[in-house]
Amino acid sequence: MDKLRRVLSGHEDEEQGLTAQVLDSSTLSFGTRVKWFAICFVSGVVCSILGTGLLFLPNGTKMFALFYTLGNIAALASTCFLMGPLKQLKKMFEPTRLIATVVMLLCMVCTLCAALWWGKKALAVIFCIFQFIAMTWYSLSYIPYARDAVMKCCTSCLG
Repeated sequence: MDKLRRVLSGHEDEEQGLTAQVLDSSTLSFGTRVKWFAICFVSGVVCSILGTGLLFLPNGTKMFALFYTLGNIAALASTCFLMGPLKQLKKMFEPTRLIATVVMLLCMVCTLCAALWWGKKALAVIFCIFQFIAMTWYSLSYIPYARDAVMKCCTSCLG
């Protein structure tokens, strides 16, 4: 646990240059990082839930797509407080997460385009469903053997 705190607080490698330290992790204390992670994550979840509630209002598709996507972005960005933005980006584009990351980001952009510019409500909802699936698959990649367990569960249910 002590090593985790040193890594997350940026004291692991004191020899880094200033730019590398800023990009690798912030100067916030461990407690402050955890608090902002929680605030950002909870606000992301609240935005996503609020967006889902707005879907059922008349002409609420635009607000649904906007709030749901912003909620996912906030939840995704919350981990930047724990590991720093550069480490977050490196982990997002590792080979095990590359496809899920690209699909997730593409679905976020397509959701906003479909709802705000193209005016296609059904397409926006479909992209949100894909966004949810991609975000779930991406999140499972951080849990050892979680993707394998989900795949086995799905194949046993279908086969």
